[in-house]
Amino acid sequence: MSAQTFVFVSCASDQHITTLSFDPVLGTLHERARTPIPGPDATAAGSLPLALSPDRTRLYAALRAAPWTVVTFAIDPATAGLSPIGHAPLADSMCYLSTDATGRTLFSASYSGAKLATNPIDASGIAGPVSQVLDTPPKAHSALPDPSNRFVYAASLGGDALLCQGFDAATGRLSPAIAVAARTKPGAGPRHFVFGPAGRSLYLVNELDGTINTYARDTDTGALTERQSISLLPDGTPSPVAAADIHLTPDARFLFASERSTDTLSGFAVDPATFTLTPICRVPAEPTPRGFAIAPTGRFLLCAGLASGALATYAIEPDGTLVRRGAVAVGGGANWVEIITL
Repeated sequence: MSAQTFVFVSCASDQHITTLSFDPVLGTLHERARTPIPGPDATAAGSLPLALSPDRTRLYAALRAAPWTVVTFAIDPATAGLSPIGHAPLADSMCYLSTDATGRTLFSASYSGAKLATNPIDASGIAGPVSQVLDTPPKAHSALPDPSNRFVYAASLGGDALLCQGFDAATGRLSPAIAVAARTKPGAGPRHFVFGPAGRSLYLVNELDGTINTYARDTDTGALTERQSISLLPDGTPSPVAAADIHLTPDARFLFASERSTDTLSGFAVDPATFTLTPICRVPAEPTPRGFAIAPTGRFLLCAGLASGALATYAIEPDGTLVRRGAVAVGGGANWVEIITL
């Protein structure tokens, strides 16, 4: 049987996950199912973070209303159908989820609680109760392991800092002393970030000033050296700014970021030698583009509109520019996008 590509979109206002089939050649989407997320009513929470297991057999969803819960879904390997198979407490209202490379640890970050936490994942792929909680500078907004699985970075929006904690995959433990790897300009508001090839670079989108910081990264120590800070928006864009998400194409030639005050997607060419960015396009996004993802082929970008409840498809042209192809309704508060090939 040939490989199939599917898309999961979390819809916070409706507390469900919409599953769509995706044609990676034509870029077309077709809805397959809408799966309710069992647990406390979190429809007013604004976002509904998702994370895929490394083996693509499990999907984790965080409910941001008390009592805070992570729900584990089994993914049907033929249809991408979702079946809830477990739930466990989270340390707080978590705005971001990710897993380590082994699939045995779930990381989460709390914006409202200023926390970085871990939950163990058992042999059947089900997330268990909280195992470790670290207090962070204010408004932790993301948590992601580096490609070596030896460090976990976290962005602190209120602390204007990127943290870097050592990580032991065998025990699932983070180094307990909070370590700052880089500081941004005051008031920049670090939000989400991505690693470049082999973890030699890191790209950080700053929510409050609408910039992207480029860092060279020492893969042995985890240390960061800032190379560039570049704006997503034209000069004179009025405040407040609300940059949101950031992703690289699989070949690392192009980087894209979203901004919600202007409903914009911005694209950049990446210099493979210096890691620096050159602007190549700005296009209208779905209203309130809180989350987006790039297809594994690198040919399409899928952007969710929190305000529109739609998922829009953009072709990524050979020069990195974006061309909108259309949109489909997925549900209220659409915000987190995951793409999977089975």
